[in-house]
Amino acid sequence: MEEPLVHIENLFAAYNQLSVLRKVNLDIYEHDFIGIIGPNGGGKTTLLKVILGLVRPKKGKIIYHFDRSQIGYLPQGSQVDDRFPISVREVVESGLETGLKMGGRLTGNSHSKVREVIGKVGLDALKNRSIGELSGGEMQRTMLARAIVSSPRMLILDEPDTYVDNRFEMELYGLLRELNRTMTILLVSHDIGIISPYIKSIACVNGDLHYHTSNEINAEQLKVYNCPIEIITHGPVPHRVMKQHND
Repeated sequence: MEEPLVHIENLFAAYNQLSVLRKVNLDIYEHDFIGIIGPNGGGKTTLLKVILGLVRPKKGKIIYHFDRSQIGYLPQGSQVDDRFPISVREVVESGLETGLKMGGRLTGNSHSKVREVIGKVGLDALKNRSIGELSGGEMQRTMLARAIVSSPRMLILDEPDTYVDNRFEMELYGLLRELNRTMTILLVSHDIGIISPYIKSIACVNGDLHYHTSNEINAEQLKVYNCPIEIITHGPVPHRVMKQHND
């Protein structure tokens, strides 16, 4: 049987005495594309931080069958001080182990990779612009490029479509589908209707975790999984969207 990249077993997590995750079990395999959904405060971001090693579990275990440094991460919102005098290109370079964060010098191949990734996220014209001059969406693209420039084995994204415009939102998910050919992806989103054509499975997180092996889920299943979110809303009536929806 194939060995998972990450094995999570009977995991509990808390902040001080406030329980956030309980009895979480999940296996994450090579080339998985898992959509993580659930209500605000349900523990989605905490789950990501546990996998990243940023939050220590209170109980249970998490086992990695690969080097944890091979994880790319796009956090929720920008984590960069936009007053810092650094360009888009330099931010992307900092995602490479041999880049600015290590005080090293980029090789020719590294420069080529940086240029390629900047082009993929549509920032060619802005590569020399200071990050203080970027819009929210442009900053999000920059941080996505930084997360993928090292070709990580696993990519973790916490609501990556925050601040991006509608046109790039579709380009973003197309890019993630392409990246999924070479890396495992975990994606937190509030909009299951948008992400369902791209993901392979769904994890409903609301304190505990329920794993759904399909990329499609209905309202009754969400109720059973104790995952109180709407699939999509059109006017006052929530309804399910299968792949495409025409008004």
